[in-house]
Amino acid sequence: MKPPFTRREFLTTVAAVSVVSALPRVSLASPSLLYPPMDLSHFNTPIAPAPSDIQFGYASITWNGDDRKAIEDISAMGFHGIQLRSNCIEEFKNDPSVVRDLLAKNKLTFVALSSGGLSIERPEADELAKHFAHAKFVKDAGGLYMQVTDDRPKDRPITPADYKHLGKLMTELGKRTADIGIQLGYHNHMNTLGERPEEVDQILAAADPRYAKLELDVAHYLQGGGDPVKAIEKYHDRLLWLHLKDVQKTANPDTHKAYVFVELGQGQVNFPAVFAALHKVNFRGWAIVELDAVPDKSRTPKDSGEMSKKYLADKFGITV
Repeated sequence: MKPPFTRREFLTTVAAVSVVSALPRVSLASPSLLYPPMDLSHFNTPIAPAPSDIQFGYASITWNGDDRKAIEDISAMGFHGIQLRSNCIEEFKNDPSVVRDLLAKNKLTFVALSSGGLSIERPEADELAKHFAHAKFVKDAGGLYMQVTDDRPKDRPITPADYKHLGKLMTELGKRTADIGIQLGYHNHMNTLGERPEEVDQILAAADPRYAKLELDVAHYLQGGGDPVKAIEKYHDRLLWLHLKDVQKTANPDTHKAYVFVELGQGQVNFPAVFAALHKVNFRGWAIVELDAVPDKSRTPKDSGEMSKKYLADKFGITV
């Protein structure tokens, strides 16, 4: 067996130590120190990684503007959070206290507001003012986050400058909403600049990650040609909250839309893989179950919500 040190290695080490010992000592109190003294005691206790902790809410969009009924039904189903749309601002007569009190009565957290599309073709000042007013409503109503999509320019080719413009605009809006304590999430969406995975990449690359987060919609991401699991892994440190939604190909590809959004477990989204990815990255936050419209008109919005809730319980043992 080779000894730990050869004689030559030992003598070389001793010589090096002697040289270092001969160097002049620098006082710790010297003003020429590159860094000031630090209290390192908090490093003595290692910080253990926290397990994934997902809270479940439901989106009001399925009730098509009847937010009072949506709040009542979502609460009755047992969900603890809700995402509202900007139509609620007019519905509740621009009085955030009405929303705050109604949600408190129904034991619902105001997770997020869907603020609509952030346009790169309308005057920036107008866009920023509109969405900031929505964020102020969220803040005053006790909400947490605000969501924006975007409006894809029509009748012209999309250029790389468009993605950079949107990223810049989201950064500016996110700075303003952050000033009042509301974080901004970008919602990937079909028929927008962020329809395909590579487009989402360009938009997020152009936006400051401190001010523009990702609100991942797993069904839109899949329909846009992406893998939601890869998105979760790639953007786990930027994932603000997500939409749990399912999508199904339509039987007739010649119809107006080649896909339809459906209740959880009724489409092509691989939810076991999605939940495994969320647990792998220790995601701690809100997952909002969303369904744009009831696909079977014989059911009510609440019926569809109960179907998705049952799927979560039967498939994953999740009690919302």
